[in-house]
Amino acid sequence: MAQVIEISDPADPRLDDFRDLSTADRRPDRPGGRGLVIAEGVVVVERLLASPYPVRSLLGVRRRIEVLDEHLAGIAVPAYVASAELMAEVVGFHLNRGVLAVADRAPQPDLAGLLGSARRLAVLEGVGDHENLGALFRNAAALGVDGVLLGPGCSDPLYRRSVRVSMGHVLRVPFAQLEPWPSGLDLLRANGFWVAALTPKGSAVGLADAGLRGERVAVLLGAEGPGLTDEALAAADLSVRIPMADGVDSLNVATAAAVAFYAIA
Repeated sequence: MAQVIEISDPADPRLDDFRDLSTADRRPDRPGGRGLVIAEGVVVVERLLASPYPVRSLLGVRRRIEVLDEHLAGIAVPAYVASAELMAEVVGFHLNRGVLAVADRAPQPDLAGLLGSARRLAVLEGVGDHENLGALFRNAAALGVDGVLLGPGCSDPLYRRSVRVSMGHVLRVPFAQLEPWPSGLDLLRANGFWVAALTPKGSAVGLADAGLRGERVAVLLGAEGPGLTDEALAAADLSVRIPMADGVDSLNVATAAAVAFYAIA
C-alpha cells in the first residue's frame, strides 16, 4: 500500500526526483540526467501505475492523491502530499493537473521480438518535436498499431511532454531503435512487411488505392516540414499519399499518421 506522507519543506530531499522540471539541463527525464519517466495528471499517472515502469514515488495535492487511492492499492511507493504552492516551488511552474509520478525506465522489447509479433508498425525519421511524438503514440495506441520504430533524429518518447501529450499511451505502445538507417528497413521486409512511405508528392499512390489494408505494413513517417529524406523514400517499397483539397499541401505528422493507421487497418 502506498505510504501517504505530508511534505511542508520545498527543500526536502525526498522530492529531488521532481525538482526543476522547467530547467532543461537539470531535468530528470533527460537521457543525460537520470533518465526518469515522469507522468503528469491523474489519467497519465494511472497509466504509469498500470505499466511495467517501476514507480518510485508520487507528488500531489491531497485531492488528487485521494482520487488515485484504488490504483495505489498494493503498490509500496511513497505518495507525497503538498500544497499547490509548494509543488510549484519544487517543480518550477504551477502544475494545473495537481499530481506527478516518477518511475525508472523499463527495458523495451528487442527489435527481433517486436518484428516477429507485430502486424502494423510506425517507423519514424526525424520526428524531433515532443508534442508531435506524443500525439503520434496516442494515435498509434488508439488505432491498434503494434509498435513504433525510431530512426535518426527522433526525440526520446519518454520525455515528460511526450508522455503527457500521449495521455500515457507511450507507456503501453512498445518502441525500439531501428539501425542502421535506412538499410535497417530491410529487416522489416525480411519479416514480411511492406514499407510504405507517407509523402505529399503527387507521384505517390493514394492510400485508398495502395492495397495495404490487412497486410503487414510499416508506415514510414518523416518530420513535419521537411518530411522524409530522399534516402528513406528510396528505401521504401512504395510511396503513398493522403489526397488533399486544393490549397492544402500536407497535414500535421501525427494527424497524417492517424489517417494512415486507419487506412491500413
